[in-house]
Amino acid sequence: MLFERIYDKTLAQASYVVGCQAAGVAAVIDPKRDVDTYLEIAQQNGMKITHILETHIHADFLSGARELAALSGAKMYLSDEGGPDWQYEFPHEGLKNKDQLKLGNLIIEVIHTPGHTPEHLSFLITDTPASSEPAMLLTGDFVFVGDVGRPDLLEQAAGLVGTQEIGADQMYDSLTQFTKLEDYIQVWPGHGAGSACGKALGAVPMTTVGYEKIRNWAIKLLDDKEAFKKELLADQPEPPKYFAMMKKLNKVPRPLVTAVPKFPRLNQNSWQQANEKDTFIIDIRNFQQYAQGYWPSSINIANTSAFATYMGWVIPYDQPFALIGEENEMEEVARKLMRIGLDQCIGFITPDDLDQWEKKQLKRYQPVTFNEVKNAVDTKSAEIIDVRGASDYKINHIPGAHHLFYGTIGTHLSQVPNDQPVIVHCQTGIRAAIAHSVLLKNGFKNVSIYWGGMQEWMAKN
Repeated sequence: MLFERIYDKTLAQASYVVGCQAAGVAAVIDPKRDVDTYLEIAQQNGMKITHILETHIHADFLSGARELAALSGAKMYLSDEGGPDWQYEFPHEGLKNKDQLKLGNLIIEVIHTPGHTPEHLSFLITDTPASSEPAMLLTGDFVFVGDVGRPDLLEQAAGLVGTQEIGADQMYDSLTQFTKLEDYIQVWPGHGAGSACGKALGAVPMTTVGYEKIRNWAIKLLDDKEAFKKELLADQPEPPKYFAMMKKLNKVPRPLVTAVPKFPRLNQNSWQQANEKDTFIIDIRNFQQYAQGYWPSSINIANTSAFATYMGWVIPYDQPFALIGEENEMEEVARKLMRIGLDQCIGFITPDDLDQWEKKQLKRYQPVTFNEVKNAVDTKSAEIIDVRGASDYKINHIPGAHHLFYGTIGTHLSQVPNDQPVIVHCQTGIRAAIAHSVLLKNGFKNVSIYWGGMQEWMAKN
């Protein structure tokens, strides 16, 4: 049996290659969109990809199932559970509860596990030459290490009112069935720590049914359904804005991107044309470099592990954008962007290009210091805006600071005062840099940024 976990740290998303080496066939579960990874694994192991499975209609990334099917010739096996509102709208092989797929000597049993979404499936895998008992359960967004999938995303991200209560009830029932599985069965989830699909995901890659029975907070509450539902829906992180678009694109026909895009390097003329058309300009340098010379209308979204999530909060899917960054970063950035379907990048320029073409137009800024923030708190001489998540703000924040999430600050500009100094901050500066640049782009003049953020504030208080 071949079993390989492919983990995308940028979205905390896991996909899997499962195969029968004797028969030379493999299945891919929940593939990311840059599918060359799976084709290389199959080639290296002398195997053919014949099956592509999904646990559910994903919200946090754009599935590569259709790209992989187009390149490999494999069939897509997707959920037909959940009712008419939760059906894939493109050709596929439908799966129902208790269906079985044969993959050489492997048996993949389908288990309907609604809660996170109505159509959600988990896959129980038995390696028949080794044992007649199942070895592992691929749980997608059902059971994580130490956590369970949130049932509120359809309501919070896609606006489907009333679905979170239904989802909480379904999650309770699905978990009750989960506890009846044998303790030794391995659990391989679809996400790890850092994902917005839960609130307390563990960082280790796998667990077991037995361990989750004694460790998972949600399973411990199954003896009190109302307490379970209340805790399940409480303090979930903000669902990124792009989740609603992913739900749509993963369900309906769409154009395929079967290779990692290669962004062109713009010449001076095309750069000027982009600015004349009000193209979004995204500067992917870190905030220290950005502060030393930035294009006035640009937004500073640093190329960190969370780059795709940050972009998904800020960039509309119906508008083109250009990048400022080093050429050797572009393949990595292209992969991150294609994984959430941001396909409208027209190209990039380098920081050297920017300095050469626009040196006289570049702006600079200095961050405020800890002492300046402390003085502002003591004298109430500035509005301090905390752009972290609501749950982080709730736990602790700078005295007098107001909360305005970085991902929505561009649509809540009226909540930012224009008649007094403003200081924005987050935990370590990255999200504050996004919010700061959004405010500067929108004409705010008296806005400063506190790079040290809560990390420094807590260390010095």
